[in-house]
Amino acid sequence: MSDEYNNPNSVTKLPVLPSSGKVDELRRQPAVEPAPLVQPVLADPLKSIEMKLLEGKIIEALCQIYDPEIPVSIYELGLIYGIEIAADKSVKIRMTLTAPGCPVAGSLPGEVARKVEAIDEVREAEVELVWEPAWDKSKMSEAAQLQLGF
Repeated sequence: MSDEYNNPNSVTKLPVLPSSGKVDELRRQPAVEPAPLVQPVLADPLKSIEMKLLEGKIIEALCQIYDPEIPVSIYELGLIYGIEIAADKSVKIRMTLTAPGCPVAGSLPGEVARKVEAIDEVREAEVELVWEPAWDKSKMSEAAQLQLGF
């Protein structure tokens, strides 16, 4: 072996590679403070289970309401676009109808609200009737499609 490897005082010269200037550019940029570590707040598992059970009861109630022209529940028809349950157990339901000129447009949202409010845990229910996205047969559950022969 050569002496330069064995001699602790020897200096090894390395070739200098051309610089792109990126390192200098990064050095000129102001330092960014790292974001503080935030521990995620874990939801109370019992509250989550309680809300899921309540959601199941709401869906069960919605499955008791049928479209007057189609012998399938409004839930299986895909008319329910969203169920939101607040911490105070008030419920907001977004729903649509099969057509804007549906004869039950004036009465069905009220029936939905009454059915949901009949659940003991529900404080109040609000039903929002929406038209976007428009309902079509693809929104029906597989069970409803089979029941109607689609």
